[in-house]
Amino acid sequence: MPTAFHIEDRSWSRFTFERKGRVLTAAITSTHPVNGVDDAMHEELSQVFADLQRDDGSDIVILTGRGRAFCAGGDFDWFDEQIEDPAKFRAIAWDAKRIVSSLLEMEKPIICRLNGAAAGLGATIALLCDVIVADEKAVIGDPHVKVGLVAGDGGALIWPQLIGYAKAKELLMTGDLLTAAEAVALGLINYAVPADQLDAKIDELVTKLQANPRWAVRWTKTVANIPLRALAAQIMDAAIGWESVSNFHKDRREAVDAFRQRRAPNLTGE
Repeated sequence: MPTAFHIEDRSWSRFTFERKGRVLTAAITSTHPVNGVDDAMHEELSQVFADLQRDDGSDIVILTGRGRAFCAGGDFDWFDEQIEDPAKFRAIAWDAKRIVSSLLEMEKPIICRLNGAAAGLGATIALLCDVIVADEKAVIGDPHVKVGLVAGDGGALIWPQLIGYAKAKELLMTGDLLTAAEAVALGLINYAVPADQLDAKIDELVTKLQANPRWAVRWTKTVANIPLRALAAQIMDAAIGWESVSNFHKDRREAVDAFRQRRAPNLTGE
């Protein structure tokens, strides 16, 4: 018999884990104030969902963030490194695709406990979960364009499937953020509740899932994800490719500087 695997068997620098029976909570845990994605987190995101699937001690996964945010997009110091040395952006392409594909390949149901802001890749990860429950004060959006990038790491894949192309393209091209209530109204997420009711709502959903036969739940989710997996296979190479190209442009640097300095960018079209 193969040795049982538990996700804690691997060393993690950007995740912490907690078990309650056969429910496993994975929390994005970073020293960054809003759980911004840096190189270490990006690498672990490309591995964690495969390991959550392999974990022998769990049937249901809850994904959340520690602190005041879920995951508010890329770390700006990391952006600076990628702008100065575009080879560093190219180097993460494989992991970027694997984050999306491994989330969609998970059989175990994964509930997103959206405890705070989710932006960019953080929003993509949240929306690729099966059920999303948000703190009513949370915001969600994909502001890749605000920092001069194509929304290539999954946003252009999942947003149109959840809310339709017209509204999704508007939000992806403007980079606007939505309140949790607005996201529920659009059908982007499932629930928005007061912060003190967030865990109770998660527990309610877990109880409903556990009341059904495990394999029926898992494989129903698996079948429902087949079209998304097929679509990801069709577009992710091009999406990551175009995002990589956008990292070379002069407006990329100006957009990052302006965003950091909270001013309007002086864009040249280059």
